[in-house]
Amino acid sequence: MTSLLDLSLAQSQCLSHTLSLRGTQAFPAMGPVSVWQWSPWGLLLCLLCSSCLGSPSPSPSMGPEKRAGSQGLRFRLAGFPRKPFEGRVEIQRAGEWGTICDDDFTLQAAHVLCRELGFTEATGWTHSAKYGPGTGRIWLDNLSCSGTEQSVTECASRGWGNSDCTHDEDAGVICKDQRLPGFSDSNVIEVEHHLQVEEVRLRPAVGWGRRPLPVTEGLVEVRLPDGWSKVCDQSWSAHNSHVVCGMLGFPSEKRVNAAFYRPITKHKVKPKPQVGRGPIKRLLAQRQQHSFGLHGVACVGTEAHLSLCTLEFYRANDTTRCPGGAPAVVSCVPGPLYAASSGQKKQQQSKPQGEARVRLKGGAHPGEGRVEVLKAGTWGTVCDRKWDLQAASVVCRELGFGSAREALSGARMGQGMGAIHLSEVRCSGQESSLWKCPHKNITAEDCSHGQDAGVRCNLPYTGVETKIRLSGGRSRHEGRVEVQIGGPGPLRWGLICGDDWGTLEAMVACRQLGLGYANHGLQETWYWDSGNITEVVMSGVRCTGTEMSLDQCAHHGTHIACKRTETRFTAGVICSETASDLLLHSALVQETAYIEDRPLHMLYCAAEENCLARSARSANWPYGHRRLLRFSSQIHNLGRADFRPKAGRHSWVWHECHGHYHSMDIFTHYDILTPNGTKVAEGHKASFCLEDTECQEDVSKRYECANFGEQGITVGCWDLYRHDIDCQWIDITDVKPGNYILQVVINPNFEVAESDFTNNAMKCNCKYDGHRIWVHNCHIGDAFGEEANKRFERYPGQTSNQII
Repeated sequence: MTSLLDLSLAQSQCLSHTLSLRGTQAFPAMGPVSVWQWSPWGLLLCLLCSSCLGSPSPSPSMGPEKRAGSQGLRFRLAGFPRKPFEGRVEIQRAGEWGTICDDDFTLQAAHVLCRELGFTEATGWTHSAKYGPGTGRIWLDNLSCSGTEQSVTECASRGWGNSDCTHDEDAGVICKDQRLPGFSDSNVIEVEHHLQVEEVRLRPAVGWGRRPLPVTEGLVEVRLPDGWSKVCDQSWSAHNSHVVCGMLGFPSEKRVNAAFYRPITKHKVKPKPQVGRGPIKRLLAQRQQHSFGLHGVACVGTEAHLSLCTLEFYRANDTTRCPGGAPAVVSCVPGPLYAASSGQKKQQQSKPQGEARVRLKGGAHPGEGRVEVLKAGTWGTVCDRKWDLQAASVVCRELGFGSAREALSGARMGQGMGAIHLSEVRCSGQESSLWKCPHKNITAEDCSHGQDAGVRCNLPYTGVETKIRLSGGRSRHEGRVEVQIGGPGPLRWGLICGDDWGTLEAMVACRQLGLGYANHGLQETWYWDSGNITEVVMSGVRCTGTEMSLDQCAHHGTHIACKRTETRFTAGVICSETASDLLLHSALVQETAYIEDRPLHMLYCAAEENCLARSARSANWPYGHRRLLRFSSQIHNLGRADFRPKAGRHSWVWHECHGHYHSMDIFTHYDILTPNGTKVAEGHKASFCLEDTECQEDVSKRYECANFGEQGITVGCWDLYRHDIDCQWIDITDVKPGNYILQVVINPNFEVAESDFTNNAMKCNCKYDGHRIWVHNCHIGDAFGEEANKRFERYPGQTSNQII
């Protein structure tokens, strides 16, 4: 028989439990009672009580830890070096922490995980344990998400705990530093930070703040959680210096005169001070103020970051620090782009280079891009299998930068075209060239260009971005260009004359600003208010497009010569993180080249569009013929943005003869040159119509000329001009037999911005005997360089126009 006390107790306990779920603590003085101690009547009363009060509903502010999919899971970011919004992803399930394998990992999966961690979205992801290998279980493998899932449990995978990976394949995420509104992070735990080096810098012994940038020598300082500290030089090694220089953007280190930085004993002091003693004395006077944070650093020399070395930190209660020692000093050797003097540049450029070379393509900033290597005279890409920071660092140092900041996979810097030369590159980090690392030669079936490897390298700090700014634009990526110049008198800001300002100059300005590429270089900026800045301080700016800052471009110096002096005619830019990149399929030119003798009565339309040589004007129309060199032209867009005509469709010109709109006056130049560069024939190639003729399997066509449609070339697509199309030729009627060079240049006037203009030109050997023509050795990428000319000189008979 159930007593009233039992009923009262059960009712009180039930009410306490229900109200506590609603956030109210009822009956705090009453002790816990096990449900197993309740009588049947008590249980029934509790159920009725719950039914009356209603079951609790989760509050929206509770965060994702209360979502059905994430229930029972906890998330955290781990590893180093990293920022608070990035790291190795670790999941706690059933009380055990584990990691995620990078197999099939994508940005969509990173989006889901970043939301689980309380961030709005992901900006990137990492593979191959970039933040260091984890421990414990590998909870998820082959994780596949669409990006819209509310929880990682809704994504496809091999199942919890089912993995064939090692912790060297742990995945990480880089989240946008923006929290979800109302997010409760009780299920998101960050690993306790062990004391680690967050940043490194060199402080010159004297003249701090007045030394030219980049700083290549000085006292090593590390940033710890409580501020900047120096490092004791006891047992400091060249390996340590190598790692420090790599972090600071320098490819190598050199020996430093440590005596300059060490204390001077009394028996060495001479009666009269010598040159340099003043700075040393000032340095010694400050020696007691040195704040040492590290007393032991042991690097192998292949680490990409000092935090990956064995470090010994001073404790807070250490009274004596670095006894008998001094601050560690490092001296670094800058790469060719950052050499402080022309002598250093000449010395570095004079080093002999073998045929095995490396280059970066498609990067929006210096020191980043898709890795391409030269093999047997052909450039090709590198497959991202087993691509890691060690291999990426070898590439970066080989190119004159520091160690790698990031090893990129999945064609993050755009897809290449042609051969894939290397796969499964495994570097120790000590190699002087990527070609010296163990690797596999692969076939097209083993890897695709969707797996092209890339890098982001550490760069020296030069401070060039502080000498330029944009004003008046709607966003930080656009506006009127203002530059800072000095004396006489204090530094002042001024404008740039818009005369001759174009795409190449805008590319340099955007690069100096750190904003990537230039979409447009504008000569009129009346719609952007410049505020109080009205003085034009720079004119006649002419850049090649590869300079690091506008100071390196040719300009008028202190003498300003501007045709239009009003502020409305000053230079402006619109910058972008992505750009197109056109590349001609050179093998197709070689395969399809032939000669056709075409009757004049079939060339009236071509003559109207200026597609014939000048001598055709005086021909006996409609009798006779013209001799034409014909070939197909297939132009791919390998960039990361669509190629669009500069002119809007309102200004496109209708050509009745061929029945189409021209969206660009000149899209391509076709030239026949003698070996010494003299032009003997040319083809005028307007953009008949820019459209997507064909695309890669996973890319859809976007541009089509029919019905006055939009014109352009989509990323991953190509525009094909067949050899039998009007004006797809060079009129060689007046060319004498001999050995020549066929040159094709895409976008010759730089009307449309591209990420890379060096691959817009193609050259071929061309032999003409008066009846037939042979086109061979077509190549792109260096057609305007000195190396290209040397390569052509090696061919027999190429130095003269005599038939061999």
